[in-house]
Amino acid sequence: MQGIKLLSFSTFGDENGLLSVIEGAEKLPFEIKRVYYIYNTKKDFIRGKHAHRKLQQILFCPKGSCDFILDDGRERQTVRLDRPDKGLYICGPVWREFTNFSPDCVVMVLASEKYDETDYIRDYEDFLKEKR
Repeated sequence: MQGIKLLSFSTFGDENGLLSVIEGAEKLPFEIKRVYYIYNTKKDFIRGKHAHRKLQQILFCPKGSCDFILDDGRERQTVRLDRPDKGLYICGPVWREFTNFSPDCVVMVLASEKYDETDYIRDYEDFLKEKR
């Protein structure tokens, strides 16, 4: 699907534990301008329900798991994030919803821009019109 890519973060460790690394400019497709995280979400609640016009994001679950339902206007696919060393890169207008949260789920988001309400497309029909 256009506009998404699964990422693997470098991981190091031994019998004492693991360390996953997300490094700056040389490894990421954008400069991080905002970081936020989502937690204590009920299992079947649907979050997201929007697309962005320009924002780039890397989403990952440092704890727990959830499903991302992604739609580029032509096809839909579900991606499950359930490992702290795997991330989901979303670039450009991709409709996203996320659900099926484990009780301990934390979703961390690295964003290319500061919050800008004008970048959001919050109505699915408007999203489809803009994609045409």
